[in-house]
Amino acid sequence: MIEILSLPFMQRAVIAAVLSGLIAPAIGTFIVQKRMSLLGDGLGHVAIAGVGLALMTGWATMPVAVVVCVVGAVAVELLRQHGKATGDLGLAILFYGGLASGVLMAGIAGQGAGGLSSYLFGSLTSVSETDIVLIAVLGVVILVTCIGLAPRLFAVCVDEDFARVLGIRVKVINLLVVVLAAISITAAMRTVGLLLISALMVIPVAAAQQLFVGFYRAFFGSMVVGVLAALGGTVGSYYLDTATGATIVVTSIVLLGIAWLLGGRIRRAHHFIPFVEDDGDHDYMRAENHDDTFAHKGGVKVIQHGDHVDYVHDGHRHALHGDHYDEH
Repeated sequence: MIEILSLPFMQRAVIAAVLSGLIAPAIGTFIVQKRMSLLGDGLGHVAIAGVGLALMTGWATMPVAVVVCVVGAVAVELLRQHGKATGDLGLAILFYGGLASGVLMAGIAGQGAGGLSSYLFGSLTSVSETDIVLIAVLGVVILVTCIGLAPRLFAVCVDEDFARVLGIRVKVINLLVVVLAAISITAAMRTVGLLLISALMVIPVAAAQQLFVGFYRAFFGSMVVGVLAALGGTVGSYYLDTATGATIVVTSIVLLGIAWLLGGRIRRAHHFIPFVEDDGDHDYMRAENHDDTFAHKGGVKVIQHGDHVDYVHDGHRHALHGDHYDEH
């Protein structure tokens, strides 16, 4: 590791990898909750159009790709919201329109498909100091927004109707999700590549869901898994002389397998049992909220219920709500 960090280009590569490992799972958590795991692929193809435009005009690649990807994401989301296109049709437009226009413009620029290869599959060793600064700025924007608006983002991604009842502006939040996803993808295109970035947005989230109970634990856990995958893939590609993006994705899949094996043991160790809807045979009494002393007593059942845990004891069923417990 010391040998790697002594090389300037690997220093930049490690920094870019860590930033990508943080921001991709952060927004990926909400994309998975919306059951739109393939959104990253569609937006990646739109970003290809941005790269092609930058090559044709001679402008800076990443800013152009960010703008084009954001505009494309917003356009498709607005079409979906107004009933002009279904989710599948929108993704198809993203896939084929973005890819075709990107290759076309790269050809006009005299680069051809070969000129796009470093953006399609990643090229960490070519990351410049300017790229690092831009990735860091975009990363801060994404992380601050995802963490600060996490309750609203989660509510909309899980149940839009319930979010509307709570007074949340669902359409705005949906637009925000696709915009953040577009920014994340273009920020990480040098790390993993536009064709593989979707994997870094989804696989660490799946791994964290195997290991952690509760939304916030899984949310931050996915970022930890993403960083481990990015670092492991970067170091591994250096010693194995393999493509960095592909190595990062394979590393994340290995971590998912480990999480799947450990997740079962963790759940058994904590006596988690699947939640089963009340069949009418149990009459749980309603009581006032109280402290958490009951949660540490022997014989208390711990039941996984969606994104939180219920405790059952003495005829009561309690769920943690802020700094107290409510009857559930």
